[in-house]
Amino acid sequence: MAITEYPSRLLENAVNEFASLPGIGRKSALRLVMHLLRRNDADVERFGESIIRLKKEVHYCRVCNNISDTETCSICSDTNRNNALVCVVENIRDVLAIENTGQFRGLYHVLGGIISPMDGIGPADLRIADLEKRVAAGGISEVILALSTTMEGDTTNFYLYRKLSPYNVSVSTLSRGVAIGDELEYTDEITLGRSIVNRTPFEGGRQQ
Repeated sequence: MAITEYPSRLLENAVNEFASLPGIGRKSALRLVMHLLRRNDADVERFGESIIRLKKEVHYCRVCNNISDTETCSICSDTNRNNALVCVVENIRDVLAIENTGQFRGLYHVLGGIISPMDGIGPADLRIADLEKRVAAGGISEVILALSTTMEGDTTNFYLYRKLSPYNVSVSTLSRGVAIGDELEYTDEITLGRSIVNRTPFEGGRQQ
């Protein structure tokens, strides 16, 4: 495959940076860079500043590990939420997906991934210990395991169930309105909302 020669080293460097992002090929990266070149200076400076500020100033909520502008996110700080109900998700994208359904008014716990030995991700790499501490502290009556219905997601569900079983807390999981093998963030809002409302108890590694 021929290597594209760019007329400018600055252009090439910018394309390389955009192409390093997931899902962005070199053709798409070039198109994005050329678009920025056509924008006025103020627009480009605002774009760059937003990325720099994101990296430097963003917080992770000290309670749930959600992305936030402050130490405690707006969801955990909301006094109208049900503090006794905690929904465990893989990542921040899943929080957004569930919030968009309008069917959940509890709190969240973002694991930061799921157990995947093939990818070298074990329990110690996730926010599982923090979840156990939250439950052990009391005040939580139900934990909803809202992880992707993949083999890795089911493995993580079972591990969490075993870790939480010594505590006086109900553990439930999404109903199978979410198709097996689906990633949660790609499930449509109606299906995901119904799966939360119709959640089922999680017992011994299987749904009731």
